Amino acid sequence: MTIAILYFLIINLIGLTLMGIDKRRAIRGAWRISEASLFTAALLGGALGCILGMNCFRHKTRHWYFKYGMPAIFFVQVLIGVLLFRRFF
Repeated sequence: MTIAILYFLIINLIGLTLMGIDKRRAIRGAWRISEASLFTAALLGGALGCILGMNCFRHKTRHWYFKYGMPAIFFVQVLIGVLLFRRFF
């Protein structure tokens, strides 16, 4: 259980950091992090971090697929987590 919690903390921190880095690069006009990479981080468990990064850095908030996709991914992850928790505890 401790390993799972540590994993989700790290992957959410990565998602938050990726959003911040991509926002900074967007402002500077530099090479950007692909949207596929941002969604991959979310799908690997970092959806909450990506959502926090979107709101904190005001990044990707106008794109409907981020605006609705990230919360949808997070909802599914929470649902899976609740189902697994109920099954094993």
